[in-house]
Amino acid sequence: MANFKDIIGQKQAKEHFQTAIETGNISHAYIINGETGSGRRMLADAFAKALQCEKHPNADSCDGCKSCHQAESGNHPDIRYITHEKASISVDDIREQLNNDIQIKPYSSEHKVYIIPEANKMTEQAQNALLKTIEEPPAYAVIILLTDNLNALLPTIQSRCVRLDLKVVDDSLVKKYLMERLHVP
Repeated sequence: MANFKDIIGQKQAKEHFQTAIETGNISHAYIINGETGSGRRMLADAFAKALQCEKHPNADSCDGCKSCHQAESGNHPDIRYITHEKASISVDDIREQLNNDIQIKPYSSEHKVYIIPEANKMTEQAQNALLKTIEEPPAYAVIILLTDNLNALLPTIQSRCVRLDLKVVDDSLVKKYLMERLHVP
């Protein structure tokens, strides 16, 4: 799992999340919208990890505490991914993996983070089931919807979430990263 400092580009989105952590002004729901390969999942993972970090130096994760180690290994009890095996995310997926679980308080953290990759694949019924949770979330819940097609989400979902639009990372930044960090000629 990446840290904010490991993410190239996306300065505005990183600053938004880091400011939220520093001020304690965490929203209950976010939409991270961007093209495939723009870093949606990496940004969501970095935010979840930093939010759960026991120290959060500079509003990032420390990589040394128990919480960071759990996040790195994919075993953090308060970071959940809503998964699906079909072509779309059904109402049953939302009910079973989010709505039932969200009523259980965080195990070891102040927040419980739910990340929904490919949120644009939710059926309308699934979105309506999610909407009830977004409208009346427990204080500890943070829901992050990842999408490459914002228009596939209901307007009522969009209006109740903080929206972060990612831009394509400039080629020069990618080239610099590959050459300096990964030593690719």
